[in-house]
This record gives sequence, C-alpha cells and structure tokens, in this order.
Amino acid sequence: MESFCTLRMDRSAFHRHTSLRDAANNIMSVSNGRMESSLVHEILSHLDLANKTAAWGTLGTLRPFLSFNVDKDVQQLLEAIAGQGVDQGTIVDVLTNRNGEQRQLIARAFQERTQQDLLKSLQAALSGSLEKVVVALLKPTAQYDAHELRAALKDINSAEDVGVEILSTRSPPQLQECLTIYKHDFQVETEDDIRAETSDLLRDLLLALAKGSRESYSGIKDYNLAEQDAQALQETGEMGTGATWIMIFTQRNTEHLHRVFDQYQKHSGQEIEAGIRNCFHGSAQTALLTLASVIRNTPLYFAEKLHQALQGTEPNYQVLLRILISRSEIDLLSIRVEFKKKFGKSLYSSLQEAIRGDCRSALLTLCRAEDI
Repeated sequence: MESFCTLRMDRSAFHRHTSLRDAANNIMSVSNGRMESSLVHEILSHLDLANKTAAWGTLGTLRPFLSFNVDKDVQQLLEAIAGQGVDQGTIVDVLTNRNGEQRQLIARAFQERTQQDLLKSLQAALSGSLEKVVVALLKPTAQYDAHELRAALKDINSAEDVGVEILSTRSPPQLQECLTIYKHDFQVETEDDIRAETSDLLRDLLLALAKGSRESYSGIKDYNLAEQDAQALQETGEMGTGATWIMIFTQRNTEHLHRVFDQYQKHSGQEIEAGIRNCFHGSAQTALLTLASVIRNTPLYFAEKLHQALQGTEPNYQVLLRILISRSEIDLLSIRVEFKKKFGKSLYSSLQEAIRGDCRSALLTLCRAEDI
C-alpha cells in the first residue's frame, strides 16, 4: 500500500485520507465484536498514531457531541441531583460524552437557570473518587492545569516531574492561558512561585519552559546545527554545567532534537538518557529525564505515566485524571496505541482491572474502547 504521508492531496487522495482515518476511528471505537488485529495494525501504521500527536485534531477519544442540546443536558443533571437518590450514571454519561467547551456551556446554562453553581451542586451530591472526576471535568482546562501546576510547585518531588510535564506538553496558547489563570487564581506570577519553591538547575529549567519559547519546526533540517548541539551537550555535560542543556532542550523544536539525540549517541556511544544520568543528579536529573522522554515520544511518555499510576494497591487517581482528561481531546488514541505496544495489554483493560468504585465508568468512558 502506498505510504499515507506521500499521497498527493488532490480530490481522490483526500477521500482516501478521510476513508482511512474514519476506518481507524471506527475500529478504535469498537468495544464489542471481533476484528482482525492485522487490519488494525495496518491502518494504525499508515496513520502513524504511535509516533505523532494529533495533527488534525482527531486523535482524541472525546469529540464534540453531535446531538448537543444544552437545555436538555441541564434538565438531565437537575433530575439526577434532585431526584430520590443521586443518579450517578446520568451525571457520568452527560459529562464524559461532552467535550470541554460543551461542559462549560452546560455549567453556564445551569447557573442561569438555577442561580446555583453546577460544580458546587455536584460536589454536594457526590463524594470520593467520582467527585474528583467531576471536579476535574467541570474545571476549564487551563484552570485545571494551573491548579495542578501550583500543587506540583508546592511539592518538590512533583515539581521535577508534574511541573515539567505541564509546562512542556501544552501548546503555546494553552500554556499562556494556564499562566494567566495561575496569576488570577493565586495572585502570584508562576515565575515567582518557581523561584520561591525550586532552586538551581530545576528552577532554571522550569523558568525556561514557562517562557514557552520553543521554536516551531520550519521544515528545514539543519544537520550542522544538530551536530553542534550534540557536541555542546557532550562537552558541557562532562563539565557538569546545565545552562547549555536547558537552552537546547527548551528552545529547539522537537524534530531537531530527535536528530540531536541521534548525533549525541553517535559521538558519545550512549543515549541521551544515559548522558543525563551520568552528568546530573537529584531533581535536575529527574527533570531532564522527564523532558527527554516528552521530546522523544509524547504519547509514550503519557502511556508510561498511566501504567505507573495503575500499579500498586491503590491507583494514583490524580495522575489518571490529569492525563485522561487533558489528552482526551488531543492524542489519547495515540497514547492507547503506545500503551498496548509497550505493556502488551490495552489501557482499557488495565483500567477495568485496577479501578474500582464509582469513578470506574467515567474513566472507562474517557478511554473510550478496547484496543484489540
């Protein structure tokens, strides 16, 4: 079959593109019935879901609800809360099948109709893990990110991990909105909190990421610059200085950094992760390893975080919610592919086995379907 990325975008190619994309979406949405796995893998290989994030906004599991009726949804939620016994199923069904913009429209319409805050009303009616899911779903995405970032900065063990994750995986507009809400909600600039709560290389790395100054890919491959960057990383790493690493890791575009990593391995005989472990320690090492993982393959990074969150006797619901909700409209399908490839089991099955209680159906709905 002709490589998907080399198809000419004339009318016939467009229809082939659309048909292939729709076929993959249909397959990924099938939770019952049997489907040949070879066909799934063939389609996914042509879409390259495992290696790319959402290029056309269709790799999320949650899309706008086509039959959206805000008045009907408000009425359903009112009946679910005010009836005899809370109808958790209706609440989950409405909130997990509407995208973020639609959920905000529902919240505003609820306020106008009842003069009550939807989030507070649902918090009063729910408890435990399901309450946490509902809070996460009803907060605007940027506000949720801002509050997660604040919590991470107040916990030094999270700043080097969650802080780097949020600041490095959001688009420039998303990051700017997050930082604006951070200042509004906490009456302090994010940069000031970073300076107050962190130090040394971790502080400098987070400040650089908060600037959002990573260059966009122009389509031009500068192999000479990749060679120079790789040599600079090797030389400064041997001296134990991190300024050059921070500059290259936070300003160069991702495609360029992939070539830098290859050149680094060619010249040093070790992968960039091994170089980080040899040259840096403590929070600096953890932060740089996190960023390197995001740069190499963002969906794989999130797949590994989800797998880690599902280990142990009690799942880490904070991590599960942050990733499943924040990526549900971006690239959760890609994350599912990487999860299955890395761990030999689907994300859906893993959630089914690990999650118990009221929030189980909500998380499964966000994941959407089994991967055969």
